[in-house]
Amino acid sequence: MRWKPWTKRALAAAAACLLLPLGLGSSPGAAAAAPPTAASCGSGDHGLLQDLQKKHSEAGREPLHFTDIQFLSRSTGRAAGTGFILGTSDAGCRWQTIYEGPWQFGQIDFTDNVHGWALASLPSKPAPVLLRTADGGSHWKGVYTGKLHFERIQFLSAKTGFGYTATGAYRTDNGGNGWMKVPTPANTRYSVFNDTKNGYALTVEPGQGYRIYQTRDGGRSWAAKLKVKAASTAGGQIYSKDDQVWAILYGGSGMSQVSYSLYGSTDQGSHWKRVIAQDTAGGGPAPGSGKAAVSSGPAQPGGHPGNMQLYGKETAILAGGSPAGGMVSIGVTYDGGNTWKNIKPSVNGFDARISFVNAKTGWMAVTSATKASIYSTQDGGATWSRKFAFREALQP
Repeated sequence: MRWKPWTKRALAAAAACLLLPLGLGSSPGAAAAAPPTAASCGSGDHGLLQDLQKKHSEAGREPLHFTDIQFLSRSTGRAAGTGFILGTSDAGCRWQTIYEGPWQFGQIDFTDNVHGWALASLPSKPAPVLLRTADGGSHWKGVYTGKLHFERIQFLSAKTGFGYTATGAYRTDNGGNGWMKVPTPANTRYSVFNDTKNGYALTVEPGQGYRIYQTRDGGRSWAAKLKVKAASTAGGQIYSKDDQVWAILYGGSGMSQVSYSLYGSTDQGSHWKRVIAQDTAGGGPAPGSGKAAVSSGPAQPGGHPGNMQLYGKETAILAGGSPAGGMVSIGVTYDGGNTWKNIKPSVNGFDARISFVNAKTGWMAVTSATKASIYSTQDGGATWSRKFAFREALQP
């Protein structure tokens, strides 16, 4: 569908005010939900997605659930899931439907309140495709990527961003109309960039372990920053922001347990600390050696690491979920990994994603199908307040 120029301007103006309590907008054909009363603030499903919830409650179908969450400020955020995107402009007191339709969202990435990107799939075609929106998420348009199939996306602006495959990285400088391959070291399994010049890559060396590399020239050259011995190299994740760099390195897994190590640096990888070293009976020893700040991560027993959020010079927050314990939680350091605290689990679920706007204020989307909920914290995860929950999550 092609939009007339005046329609584009109108959409941009409306999206600039996106997530006002009564004016979020929805997908074409979706009935606007009645605004919730003050009494319903922060409780239940706010009367949203009733038909979609009913369809997903049918025999043989997975319950409606969340897959990602992103907050742009203390008040404004979005949560995406299986055929929908919800939004709030008052810190979760009220929610509205932004999108309802066929797209099954895996990841959302908004650079502002108007421009956003997503990886999503259709029920008939499970392979994820890249989408973009210019009206806050009500309408989505496919982005041509040729034979590239991205597993992650990371956008720095409405024009510049990165798409990551299982083994490589690609960059666009024109809003996705063209992609250029970013050179990465051999056997790269994960990469991330702070900007178009500075980035990091995780590589595996079968039978030896992991290495972390850094580039300062957009991938033209790479320098080794960390070498970690590991008997099993199942991959990992890297998170970086300003001078902070954090690497989650997986060992083995089994019996619903995961072994992993978390390494952190506050000086762009020049010096590292082994912060978490979680050995498990099902997964064996954690990668690496030497003393760690703690011997287990958030959510136990056998907790699985989720995504991370970095703030300031020394604050890092890690989500975690325990299928064996049926709980999700977070762990945090405020001193660059010298000390680490796993917050006592208090939220039901198996897996979760977090989005923090500062070291204390954050959001957690429980992505477990039967416990799909959204929680907020104002004290760094010491306490959580549920702001949204689908019906299955409210059942004992």
